Amino acid sequence: MSTSLARAVVGAGYYPALANHVLKNAIGEEEVRGHFVHAETTFDTSEVRRHMTVLVLTDSRLIRVHIDDGAGPESGGVPAASATVESAPLRVVTSVALTHVVVEPESFREGDVPSELVLAVGWGIHSRVDLEPATCGDESCDADHGYTGDITGDDTLARVSVIADGAKTVRALEDFTKTLQRAAGH
Repeated sequence: MSTSLARAVVGAGYYPALANHVLKNAIGEEEVRGHFVHAETTFDTSEVRRHMTVLVLTDSRLIRVHIDDGAGPESGGVPAASATVESAPLRVVTSVALTHVVVEPESFREGDVPSELVLAVGWGIHSRVDLEPATCGDESCDADHGYTGDITGDDTLARVSVIADGAKTVRALEDFTKTLQRAAGH
């Protein structure tokens, strides 16, 4: 694992020993070509939850590690975390889309940092099925017409903003995306 990746994980401050352990196992002996680390805190009505996503690019794979807070019933209320590793060969990366959101675009100049970036990577690991009851169009019909629906690729996403994450993090995602696009041939 690269030193800069390990430093970024420690700098994020979210269970760095766990994150580095999971990353080392996922990366193995491969060389890290690029990485992006994003720790985020979300606020629900009654809870504060933290999570972290780490994207790692090697010569052959895109790796996504996601770590969440969570205390399940089996923990007896003791703090717990779960870490999920997803990995896809670069050859199956079907799309890399980066959305730039800019406030007051008339003032934007070359070299400025966008207000927000959203990275979507299509890599065919997950699909989402959305179903709804089918109808025939007759409002008085009560026959069972089965279901209709869509299967949608559930891409991996990363969203950062200057307000929430800082300009340095937004620039880091932009730089990682450039490296990923070149590596995946997009």
